[in-house]
Amino acid sequence: MSDGKSTQNAPYRVEVEEGKKYFWCSCGLSASQPFCDGSHKDSEFSPVVYEATSTGTVAFCGCRQSKNKPLCDGTHRTLAD
Repeated sequence: MSDGKSTQNAPYRVEVEEGKKYFWCSCGLSASQPFCDGSHKDSEFSPVVYEATSTGTVAFCGCRQSKNKPLCDGTHRTLAD
C-alpha cells in the first residue's frame, strides 16, 4: 500500500481516552482529519486502528509518511513544503 495524500505538514494533536479505539485516515481524503470518514471506499486504503493505552495527547501523522503510522515520527520535518 502506498502512502496517502498529505493533509498537513505537522501532526494532529488529539486528546485520547484510555481503552478507546480511534480510526486514523490512511488515504488523506477524509473530511474529518485525522480520522476516517469512509472516503477511502473502493481504493487500496483502509483506516489504521489505534487503541489508546492511556489518557492524554497523541500526535497523529498528518503527512502520511511516518514509519510509525498512525502516530507522527517527525518525518514531516524532512519533507519539502
